[in-house]
Amino acid sequence: MSRIGLLNEKPLHASLKQWYAQPGDRFEVPVDGFVIDIVRGDLLLEIQTRHFGAIKSKLAALVASHRVRLIYPISREKWIVQAPAKGRGAGVRRKSPKSGRVEDLFRELVAIPRLLSHRNFSLEVLLTHEEETRRLDRRRWRTRGWVTEERRLLDVVDRRVFDGPSSWLALLPAFSGPFTSKDIAQAKCVPLDLAQKMTYSMRHAGLLEPVGRRGRATLYRAAASECSTVVNA
Repeated sequence: MSRIGLLNEKPLHASLKQWYAQPGDRFEVPVDGFVIDIVRGDLLLEIQTRHFGAIKSKLAALVASHRVRLIYPISREKWIVQAPAKGRGAGVRRKSPKSGRVEDLFRELVAIPRLLSHRNFSLEVLLTHEEETRRLDRRRWRTRGWVTEERRLLDVVDRRVFDGPSSWLALLPAFSGPFTSKDIAQAKCVPLDLAQKMTYSMRHAGLLEPVGRRGRATLYRAAASECSTVVNA
């Protein structure tokens, strides 16, 4: 196995690369002017822990002639470690009340929605247990002064691959007719803004199409080519 490059990597990214590695994988491989995290046969594997917009151009260029899988972690359980102010005393470790779920990935997918239906693109979600270290920076008033310094992988507890239109549409409830973002939010017990990001991404991927209005809300259904999916079952 090739040596895994860890220089200048964040701990979470480096740990995910080690966890994901298989015999025969190659690491930090130049492909078409880009450096790829892992090359496994003819499949390019890119690990991104946040900010899909930062690799939008890279992914768009690579999928034109390569099979690409984007790997994204979502923390199902997170422990937060707050470093002591001015380095004095003991830090505080507590479990976050928030629990991540697969649908959270749409907060990032709004940056690359058209890739969802590209034949050379797939995405794998890794549901994780993580530890997040924070330090106090009084200048960051928007976050009450606390800044995330690093994230560390504790465990991978589940994984799910999305490869093609039907796998994305399977995330939606099995509505009997047209539906709105609010219908998705209520059926899936997710915030409305997240449901709106789901419909936005799937619409721009050509997986959903608008079919009318219910009051001020847009009604959607699976696009004509996908009407055999579970969405309108």
